[in-house]
Amino acid sequence: MTKYVIDPEVALRLAVENAVLPPEHRLLAPTLLRSQLLAHLYRLVRAGQMTKEEAERHLSYVRGLRMRLLGDRVLQEVAWEVAEQLGWPDTMDAEYVALTKLQADALVTFDDEIIAAVAGVVAVAPFEALLRPDSDT
Repeated sequence: MTKYVIDPEVALRLAVENAVLPPEHRLLAPTLLRSQLLAHLYRLVRAGQMTKEEAERHLSYVRGLRMRLLGDRVLQEVAWEVAEQLGWPDTMDAEYVALTKLQADALVTFDDEIIAAVAGVVAVAPFEALLRPDSDT
């Protein structure tokens, strides 16, 4: 079983592709993922890049994922430390990194700046890893 932390962009891509994940994978995210995804979809609809129906369908998909959402005190404390360590202006992205440090095998994100910043802090996996079953070797 592999545990992956995913961010809102990854969650949205899973929804757009209507991806079927291998049953042995476990998804995790900070609780803030829900609000970030909702806000992102709202902006896309307002900009005319997506219909409200598409956005609702994507939200339903993400809500239906077997994903553990966390936002406890320990996560917040570690996110603070990560943000300080990496010199980030806030703790939003740091929550994803902190959750990866605390409970997951790898972070999945498309954000190249985050990928570069967390090198040596946490493992990063490509999006495609979410779609592949764990190897027996």
